[in-house]
Amino acid sequence: MFVRICAVAAAALAALGLTAAAQAADKIAVGSLPFVSASPVFIAKERGYFAAEGLEVEVKAFQAAQAVAVATASGDIDVGVGGLTAGFYNLAGKGALKIVAAQSREEPGYDFVAYVASMKAYEAGFRSVAQFPGKTVGITTIGSTFHYNLGKLADKRGFKLDQLTLKPLQSVPNMSAALTGNQVDAILTVAPAALKLQQEGAGKIIGWVWQETPWQLGAVFVGTRMVAERRPVVEKFLRAYVKGCADYADAFLQKDASGKRVFGAKAEALYPIMKKYVQPEPTPQQVIAGANFIDPQGRLLVKDIYDQVAWYQAQGLVDKSVSAKALLDLSFIKGHLDLPNN
Repeated sequence: MFVRICAVAAAALAALGLTAAAQAADKIAVGSLPFVSASPVFIAKERGYFAAEGLEVEVKAFQAAQAVAVATASGDIDVGVGGLTAGFYNLAGKGALKIVAAQSREEPGYDFVAYVASMKAYEAGFRSVAQFPGKTVGITTIGSTFHYNLGKLADKRGFKLDQLTLKPLQSVPNMSAALTGNQVDAILTVAPAALKLQQEGAGKIIGWVWQETPWQLGAVFVGTRMVAERRPVVEKFLRAYVKGCADYADAFLQKDASGKRVFGAKAEALYPIMKKYVQPEPTPQQVIAGANFIDPQGRLLVKDIYDQVAWYQAQGLVDKSVSAKALLDLSFIKGHLDLPNN
């Protein structure tokens, strides 16, 4: 009897060991910029949605979208959340990455990225986005989302991008400093930074990107190997992530009967989470100012991805061999939007 009891106990311990090993295999690292636009990840972690799926998630902060893409492609992190750049598309086009869900997008009625004129340029008459030709504009890097925003604006407004002098400044703080010092005529920057510049008298907001060219700015992406070898983990991650998207929408995307955005108790309840993850540490007003649109169900504007790839290819920034269709995996999220015919 004693031998049988020992054998049963050993089997139970072995089973527990296997369970623990399985749980350890579900540890993942998620990389994002420390912005409000990554909120669904922060919410899902702090509200236990990842844990409920059996995931132990480490959130890693990066300072550039391209760095998130490189880390995901190399396997240094398992999931990336961030902006879609020329560099991202070149990596994905080589088979290293797959887009699986949406992050932020420029949506009518939701301030996100602003066109900001320097005070010197504004006082000289630069009051409209139609007046961009001939101006010097600060961006982070060639091939960045800011670069793409300007390209889309040029296409809509009927001027050529080479009518602008683009000045790569490597970071959002550097862009703000250049505008303050009148080293550039304008920059494009996220709402909190734009409003701060305006409040300090360093610049003037002359428009918002959503008013000109709505588009799918950010996405959730994983390594192709991750999809092939750990698909159930990706499924768990996205189930929790979408719950975070829904909570974010309930808190930050509501409007009243007149169409004005409203922020109530649900937004206040999420502020401690934003304070923990967003850098630099924001005030409640800055969180609200930076609360851009994120689809509540994690759905992509799919055709827009095709348009982005085509635009970057036309600029010679993405290899002609890159196929937008090949770098998308639409099987994880239901109901993606604006699907192309091919």
